[in-house]
Amino acid sequence: MANPVRWVARTAVRSSAWKRTSKWIRGAERWNRLEDEHDGSYVKAEVVVYFGDRSSKFYQLEQWLPVLEELHKQHRVVLVLRKGTALLSALESTHLPVVFKRKFDPLHTFYHANDFKLALYVNNGVTNFQSLSFAPMVHVHVNHGESDKLSMVSNQAKAYDKVFVAGEAAVERHRRALIDFDESQLVRVGRPQLDIKRPLELEPSSARTIMYAPTWEGENDANNYTSVDLFGPQIVEAVLQILDARLIYKPHPRVETSKDPDMVEANARILQLIESANASIADETRQHQVLMQGDILGMFDTVDLLITDISSVGLDFLYLHPDKPLVLTDRRNDSESLNAEAPISRATPLISETTIEGVESLISEMLSHDSTVKIRHELRRHYFGDGEPGSSTVLFTEAVSKLIADRTVALKSFHTESVNAESDDE
Repeated sequence: MANPVRWVARTAVRSSAWKRTSKWIRGAERWNRLEDEHDGSYVKAEVVVYFGDRSSKFYQLEQWLPVLEELHKQHRVVLVLRKGTALLSALESTHLPVVFKRKFDPLHTFYHANDFKLALYVNNGVTNFQSLSFAPMVHVHVNHGESDKLSMVSNQAKAYDKVFVAGEAAVERHRRALIDFDESQLVRVGRPQLDIKRPLELEPSSARTIMYAPTWEGENDANNYTSVDLFGPQIVEAVLQILDARLIYKPHPRVETSKDPDMVEANARILQLIESANASIADETRQHQVLMQGDILGMFDTVDLLITDISSVGLDFLYLHPDKPLVLTDRRNDSESLNAEAPISRATPLISETTIEGVESLISEMLSHDSTVKIRHELRRHYFGDGEPGSSTVLFTEAVSKLIADRTVALKSFHTESVNAESDDE
């Protein structure tokens, strides 16, 4: 009979439980090694960019990276990451200094060992408050887009020293949504992410290019602005009927991974419609395209008309191309409420339950006679101010420089080392 001790040991190491444990140990060793490699001992910076989430939300930080790389030329920047997957994404995406601090105590040890003046936050992640507890820095929320979605304003805004916003529309948004909020915390900086020159991501075509770029369904019904499940296939069918036009389907990345049955079914139907339509188009430059990935901002130069939902996409298009036609969707079939909550909807035709049957003629009319261009320019000023592309980066850098200068003066009389924050490391 085999040695019973050896048999038990062999059985244990072959078990699924041991394999999971072994995998966890190897993973922990990897993160420990990466934390040692990126401990920040080499960092000399003024600005911390804090990101506490995993790679699934890295897109929120990624859109800021070109702006931060420009800022780095004037005020040295360091990215502080808390999750290993986000660290790996950052290492692939930027040459900025990167620091990895998984736990609370090493994070604050790192802060105390340096002379940081300002911290930037691109979202409202729950671990932001661990960073916010460090008093010497001025803490600035910059968010990760400009949109009329409800999620753009949070009561958490009160926790930051300053909140950078695009323009007057964002100020009004905070005024409507928050009680006892000090509006002097808001600083208008336009939309610096849109000032960065991007390579062309969509080849031009002799056909007119119509992009359908819907958002995803959000975390809850109040933040659900998508048109995919309600109108998506009908919008696509209508565009495919328009002569001398090609469709570019560019949904939010999370549409592709949605677990909502209606979203999954509608998205699959859209893909099927596009594939079928392309079967009869020999010229590849005129074929319809599905672009689940890629930088949508780098595609806008080629787009002649954009159809989208209430999200940052429509406002980005408005900022960059106010002269180009824009069509929005209204899933709640309530144009009066939408006009109040999203001023941009006042300057565009709306696809809703009431108008969906006539969407083909609506789009054709916008391509031949764009009647809302004047009001679009007015609303662009409302959302982003008077500056042309390029001016937002100047405003952003000037705002950062002023806050750093003010905080440098304030720190001359600041000596406390008190920290009152709780860790969730256990």
